[in-house]
Amino acid sequence: MTPETQERIENLIKQNKIMVFMKGNKLMPQCGFSNNVVQILNVLGVPYETFDVLEDPEIRQGIKEYSSWPTIPQVYINGEFVGGSDIMIELYQKGELQQVVEVALAS
Repeated sequence: MTPETQERIENLIKQNKIMVFMKGNKLMPQCGFSNNVVQILNVLGVPYETFDVLEDPEIRQGIKEYSSWPTIPQVYINGEFVGGSDIMIELYQKGELQQVVEVALAS
């Protein structure tokens, strides 16, 4: 990953309390896993931003290197990597995601 790509990724994560790197966007997810994440965040009713990795191959590959996580989507809350679709579903079902999100938005 180039230093420029790393800086772009870091800026997106820093500028948004909840940042989702996904295939498609919140209005038009382009895969089921990305759609799962969007649906969970929509149910929680929290503000979040998305970045469509299909539009930018450098970010698509770079985010995998940045997080050391091989799959998309990737969710960052308050600058911390949370995980992908499966982890978001698990946290949501356990009732833990709401708390994480509330703490992030309050800070």
